[in-house]
Amino acid sequence: MKGQIFVYVFIMWLMILAGGGLLVLTIAHISIQGFGKYSEFLDSGIKAIIAIFLVVLWIFIMSKIKNWIFHKQIRN
Repeated sequence: MKGQIFVYVFIMWLMILAGGGLLVLTIAHISIQGFGKYSEFLDSGIKAIIAIFLVVLWIFIMSKIKNWIFHKQIRN
């Protein structure tokens, strides 16, 4: 049981590091121009929506992994 919990935590940390790298390397470079003074707001809004979507996606994935691990423990 302890080994599987460590695997879960390890996967969680890998996803956090990968997600942070993804946000810094790709999404941070998004720049929208041509809307005058609203370009910065639009730019920030799009980045925020992408970041929120990724957080929800990671929570969903981690929930599925957690359920898989604990259902596997119940069967054994």
